[in-house]
Amino acid sequence: MNPPSTKHPDQLVAEMRKDEQQRLSGYREQALKLFPHVCGRCSREFEGKKLRELTVHHKDHNHDNNPADGRNWELLCLYCHDFEHTRGLQEDQEPDGPSERQTRPSLAHSPFAALAEKLKQPK
Repeated sequence: MNPPSTKHPDQLVAEMRKDEQQRLSGYREQALKLFPHVCGRCSREFEGKKLRELTVHHKDHNHDNNPADGRNWELLCLYCHDFEHTRGLQEDQEPDGPSERQTRPSLAHSPFAALAEKLKQPK
């Protein structure tokens, strides 16, 4: 177990966001070196300034699962990536309205999952 945190909650959040950004940039750069700059869904090609519209999608939705060979990644454009993450939500909706919807998390990864536990620790 980690020692109790003496940090202010805002500082913890800032550190967690910084760590997440470092992880994101690391595997994104790696994926861009491994794969052609083409969206895995719509097959649009990206180069130059447009390359920023190409994102890394984790096939298992676990952002911590980043094998060096990239087998858990696929490059998707912003639009296809957004669709991929909302697809499950749309499929769960029943025609009878919100009361008939299944309730389950849409993603397996939560970047701030450990935040609640860190905030509970005595100062």
